[in-house]
Amino acid sequence: MSVEIKLSRSNRTYRPNEALRGKIITRSPSSISHRGIHITLNGSVNLQVRGGSAGFIESIYGVLKPIPILKKSVEVQPAGKISPGTTEIPFSIILNDGGKDDKFYETFHGENISIQYLLNVDVVRGYLHKSLSATVEFLVESELAILPEKPVSPEMVFFYITQDTQRHSLLPELKSGGFKVSGRICTQCLVSDPLVGELTVEASAVPVYSIDIHLLRVESIMIADGDVCHNLPLPIYVMLPRLLTCPTVFAGPFSVEFKVTILVTFQTEMYNVQAKSDPRAFRKWVAMESLPLELVQSK
Repeated sequence: MSVEIKLSRSNRTYRPNEALRGKIITRSPSSISHRGIHITLNGSVNLQVRGGSAGFIESIYGVLKPIPILKKSVEVQPAGKISPGTTEIPFSIILNDGGKDDKFYETFHGENISIQYLLNVDVVRGYLHKSLSATVEFLVESELAILPEKPVSPEMVFFYITQDTQRHSLLPELKSGGFKVSGRICTQCLVSDPLVGELTVEASAVPVYSIDIHLLRVESIMIADGDVCHNLPLPIYVMLPRLLTCPTVFAGPFSVEFKVTILVTFQTEMYNVQAKSDPRAFRKWVAMESLPLELVQSK
């Protein structure tokens, strides 16, 4: 026998206090008895230590235990029998935990922080039979960080990238010859909207190899390939990856913040000699500028 959960929404996305609806689909060659069919909603913030940050994070938080957000269980069907063949059992459960101060943080799959919501179904079979279970993840759009209205003309932040703004060492030809990249970018945007702006390479003594946008937690999107024309504005239009971003959160024991970094890579033989490792690592043939990025949710 097999058990499957099918949610009513194909995108599996819900907001607090909405009804989470779907079907429990069972397939069995023969009739089986059960002691009840239950569904459970679970939501938690999971702190995962990766790499060399283990000692630092553990020294702050001690034991890294999940932070519970949601725990709710209901009985869909009392004890009885399931007919042979395919059976569809509808369910509906309100997305809250019955408390007065429900706080739903938005779904986020990060490197060290993961905010996840799961729907579990259990067909209880009794002592002599193992319960049949299925799990599906659903996404939550939080209402904690909503702007009163969607901004019509978001405020742009202007930036400049020159040899004098770099805090790491550069190749001698870049340091002496100089370069200047200017532009503007929106540092507050909706999670569902693209990151927009523009930049212009005004001057460069060394040909440009590429221009990239890094979203930290690092997601790299190339916006120019090769030595671009100088004094020609290049548009910035980057769709934000849904599961890897969420509204900016400051919640006591954890926070989720973002930065956007503009990287200009210059053509040099060293580029092909030294392998790419961490894209955040300083390299002598790369110039960069980082800006804070605030993400919010729409109504």
